[in-house]
Amino acid sequence: MKEKKQLKYDRAYLRMATEWGKLSYCKRKQVGAIIVKDRMIISDGYNGTPTGFENFCEDDEGYTKWYVLHAEANAILKVAASTQSCIGATLYITLSPCKECSKLIHQAGIIRVVYSKAYKDDSGLRFLKKAGIDLKLIEDLDSQ
Repeated sequence: MKEKKQLKYDRAYLRMATEWGKLSYCKRKQVGAIIVKDRMIISDGYNGTPTGFENFCEDDEGYTKWYVLHAEANAILKVAASTQSCIGATLYITLSPCKECSKLIHQAGIIRVVYSKAYKDDSGLRFLKKAGIDLKLIEDLDSQ
């Protein structure tokens, strides 16, 4: 029973992350993230350019600019600027983390990552698994 209830919450938070991702100005990929701790949303983020930069994520060839921040990095940085802590939290993200963001996730103290789509490079997931972080893929967000 407890697992079924958790899955219901997991799907709801992932749907919220999906909606949050739609706020991104990036054309190639719109990624959303929500950080939840003690059944409370403590942060959110989506991929985009740093504060003060124009909201164009891709260059003239259509490639993502190197300085674009990923959704989970933005969400973690938001927590860092607050009085909250990610220690013991769950990260809900629409696309599994890259290897660079995986280091941030682990170092921030996040203990669980729930995602709805796997990124082509799985080295981030492999790192998180090695770090002992609980990983969960939920592809079908609409079923109960």
